[in-house]
Amino acid sequence: MPQPKSKRISRDQYDAVLFDLDGVLTDTAKLHATCWKQMFDEYLLERARQTGAAFRPFDIDTDYRLHVDGKPRFDGVRDFLRSRGIELPEGDPEDSAKVETVCGLGNRKDDLVDRAIVEDGVESYDGSVQFIHQLRHDGFKIAVVTSSQNCASVLRVAGLDEFFEVRVDGNVIQAQRLSGKPAPDTFLLAARLLGVLPIRTIVIEDAISGVQAGSNGNFGLVIGVARKGNADELKHHGAHLVVHDLAELTD
Repeated sequence: MPQPKSKRISRDQYDAVLFDLDGVLTDTAKLHATCWKQMFDEYLLERARQTGAAFRPFDIDTDYRLHVDGKPRFDGVRDFLRSRGIELPEGDPEDSAKVETVCGLGNRKDDLVDRAIVEDGVESYDGSVQFIHQLRHDGFKIAVVTSSQNCASVLRVAGLDEFFEVRVDGNVIQAQRLSGKPAPDTFLLAARLLGVLPIRTIVIEDAISGVQAGSNGNFGLVIGVARKGNADELKHHGAHLVVHDLAELTD
């Protein structure tokens, strides 16, 4: 798809906008990355002590971006561990955070996120809020689509919970056994719940797996948000248009 001549989103061409949460609406991507690092470093350090292997910490710049960002947390655990040649039992989604399984480690990370949200709060991006107001004024349907199971609390703390007609989050993914990003399932479900066609729907993402999901679902427009200076990377993986802040899409 060629770059649009204007960054203004046309209501004549599109009916709905599907937003990722972390890094797009709220400044929580850093919070998640920090919690992933804390959880994995504690696990890897203990494993190194037990096995005598060298301790190689989780790297936020590479490991988070390549293996974890935008994915359901159990997929993120599994993919990162596989990159290190580590195989753990899958376990059960209800596993205690103390259990050494894929699900147990994922739940450890989730506990850290819950604590950080309560203790540190959540900030929304001003440009994103401005863009949401414009979309509502113009008559767009909007939804939030995220792998996070903390979505409801994040939106509430950020003061954004009233804006979205549909929310497809990690709890929905788990309950309906959907494939996470880069599969398009979550975005396709959100479009179906909104009653719109993918070709007339915009996907907004900041993660590689997210723009891949939008592209894989044949959505009308996939917008990448390059807050990390990764515009070329997002374009390479499926974004039709890249901005650095959603304020660029407003009047």
